[in-house]
Amino acid sequence: MPINYKDSGVNIDAGNEAVRRIKDQVKTTFTKEVVTGLGTFGAMYDASWLKDYKNPVLVQSVDGVGTKLIIAKMAGNLACAGQDIVNHCCNDILCQGARPLTFLDYIAAAKLKPQEVAEIVSGMVKACRENGVSLIGGETAEMPGVYAPGEHDVAGCILGVVEKSKIITGDKIQEGDMLLGLGSSGMHTNGASLIRKIFFSGGPYDAGSQFEELHFPLAKELAVPHKSYVKAVSRAMNQYEVKGIAHITGGGLIENIPRILPAGLAVEIKKHSWDILPIFKVIQRIGEVAEEEMYRVFNMGIGLVLIIAKNQMAGLRADLIKNGEKVFEIGRVVKGQQNVKLI
Repeated sequence: MPINYKDSGVNIDAGNEAVRRIKDQVKTTFTKEVVTGLGTFGAMYDASWLKDYKNPVLVQSVDGVGTKLIIAKMAGNLACAGQDIVNHCCNDILCQGARPLTFLDYIAAAKLKPQEVAEIVSGMVKACRENGVSLIGGETAEMPGVYAPGEHDVAGCILGVVEKSKIITGDKIQEGDMLLGLGSSGMHTNGASLIRKIFFSGGPYDAGSQFEELHFPLAKELAVPHKSYVKAVSRAMNQYEVKGIAHITGGGLIENIPRILPAGLAVEIKKHSWDILPIFKVIQRIGEVAEEEMYRVFNMGIGLVLIIAKNQMAGLRADLIKNGEKVFEIGRVVKGQQNVKLI
């Protein structure tokens, strides 16, 4: 009896149905610069308007949602994963001062379920529209044997642009500059594997566990989308000279801030200068996680760090607060060896 692709575990029809379900949603993110719709072998974007830049520099980044996908599924909120990946990538290129333009996604699973793909993409669409990004293409893949049954992988690639003279590299940072921390919405898109080990590896806790410090059941509290800082920070950069931006993702405050520091400089961070979100207190208490490990793994309530001259700090802070951000003065630049000192 002849066999077909479906017999091997790959359902072409499911992939086609997934595309059919998301097509109209995705079109709502298109700007007039998008040349092709979904289904072409390559997505095209008309970049002729870049002539308005004196020296445009394209900035790209690629990332994944990681094992937070498992938590999002436990919470019944796969749309969170779609928002996570778009906002994460937007924040990454914001660190160079770039404006996001286009996004490409990749969704893989052992077995594709069109409704689940549609839910993930709905989150991407929401985030793309909020950030002014066109979701111009993507790929779905069904790979039994590579992924465990019921599991997904979600990744994305973003393209942005910045005027060369306005690129933020951190090279202008100097001793005495100040650090402003922008509040996070929660765990964002890192630390999920440690969280799963603490709460979901056979102990007494599950997705619905309640804690006095939290407003919602555990999984729902964890499945809050990664926050985007693009709108507020982009506006502020038009008025203030932001010398450095660090996106606080995997590696936490301890690993990410040194990536933008010039040689011979470090930063001191006052640990109690902002409101640590309750979810991190619960993680540390239940998991008996050492304080330094918490700051190395999680954002601890600070999703983005801006470095600016002291005489501009008050104005920048007021501007960001006016645009809806929670902003904290968390530290300063000192002499040192490109590290973070928690004080």
